[in-house]
Amino acid sequence: MACQLQPCWVKGHLRKGQALASLGKTEEAFHEFLFCLILEDENQKVKSEAQRLLLNLFSRILGNTQENLSEVLLLLSHHSRLKGSLLSSVRSGGINHSLPSLLKVSTDQEKHCEDQKMTHCGNSGKPFQSHEGSLEENGAVSSAVETAPEKIGPSKKRRHAEVAANSDQPHKMAKRDQSDEKESSAGNCIVFECVDAADLECSLCMRLFYEPVTTPCGHTFCLKCLERCLDHNPKCPLCKEDLLECLAMKKHCKTVLMEELIAKYLPVELTERRKLYEEEMAEFSNLNKNVPIFVCTMAYPTVPCPLHIFEPCYRLMVRRCMETGTKQFGMCIGDPVKGFADYGCILEIRNVEVFTDGRSVVDSVGKRRFKVIQHSQCDGYNTADIEYIEDKMVQGEDRAGLMLLHDFVYDQAYRWFSSLKSALKIRILHHFGPMPLKESDPQMNPDGPAWCWWILAVLPLESRAQLPFLAMTSLKARLNGIRNILAFLSRTRSQ
Repeated sequence: MACQLQPCWVKGHLRKGQALASLGKTEEAFHEFLFCLILEDENQKVKSEAQRLLLNLFSRILGNTQENLSEVLLLLSHHSRLKGSLLSSVRSGGINHSLPSLLKVSTDQEKHCEDQKMTHCGNSGKPFQSHEGSLEENGAVSSAVETAPEKIGPSKKRRHAEVAANSDQPHKMAKRDQSDEKESSAGNCIVFECVDAADLECSLCMRLFYEPVTTPCGHTFCLKCLERCLDHNPKCPLCKEDLLECLAMKKHCKTVLMEELIAKYLPVELTERRKLYEEEMAEFSNLNKNVPIFVCTMAYPTVPCPLHIFEPCYRLMVRRCMETGTKQFGMCIGDPVKGFADYGCILEIRNVEVFTDGRSVVDSVGKRRFKVIQHSQCDGYNTADIEYIEDKMVQGEDRAGLMLLHDFVYDQAYRWFSSLKSALKIRILHHFGPMPLKESDPQMNPDGPAWCWWILAVLPLESRAQLPFLAMTSLKARLNGIRNILAFLSRTRSQ
């Protein structure tokens, strides 16, 4: 941003070059240092940085200059003035002593660059950018290869031939319009001349970047891909650098520049990628087919169910529930044969608190009961095709008898809870909340009165004994079951 606001500010381009060098982007950093020298050729700090970068870049050719000359020329394909200086140094045999001199610009070139710089900065307010040479570069490659034929083996000759052939081929995908050409001529930015969709693929999903994010170590991934990797290991998938700070932020910032480049140069591929993502989200938001199932404990309609999420598969499951907007998943108890029981309860997420290490506490509450039609799995967690179940309503004399039974069992449950020790009651109230009030019409809710589920949740029963109540579609049968359990607990206490 500093370089955009003040294109001719040497310090801004110097800092940008230092940052690029730290990220390992050697050629981009070297370009910034050259630009600084064009603006201020006597800046010792810039010369020192550029010399250090050059020494690292050319350290592998100091021992055998002629044999690796073509590789050096290929690295300098965007810096024709440096290439010319390097060729003259090689021909004079002084490559080891001429590296600092590569940073010097001839008087005519300095004057020419200074005139163009003043013209661009004065008229358009945009920075100067040196133009590339093409004919002179190709000629330099040919002449350099011819100078030492005895030192270039067959493999080297083949590589030089491939370089020469590739230099004559057109770009794979040239996507430039008139506005881009104008910006290039004004020296505003580096033009994206060659765009290949394969160059902008996520290394994790092998698909075009979607919602790209860049880690502190400089690697870019799809947002969803990176989150899934961090669920298992808080390290960069490529360089294994620690990314605990990314987890601590709890929210990743998308790389806006990458998104804009993809939208501009790969609009068709981006449309297909977005369509694929939307189809996946639509599949995850279906609450009848492939519903995510949390295999843990018993859950009941209207009863709170706080959860501690730490397993990677359930981190992914909860995150998808939030992203799709459904905020719902199924809860079932485990089954030794099928994996999870045939009946369960849909939970709705009310709040998620994420910790710095990726764990989370989920505040959820029961919504509806369901029956499992088909068991399946997805990305490590269980899923199921389900159908929802409701109580069967009764009328007439059956309804009158149901009302009497409802009032009797409610009073019985209230007396039992009141007889508990204070410490136990406080724990129950803290976990499940207060006992719901008696409803005037017990059939008003398709799952029955809320207090029935609350008392079932606090009764000292094993999960296998509680499961039949969840599957019942008769409120009368459920009330009779609760009455029998409360009577047994009262007799046990009196004995």
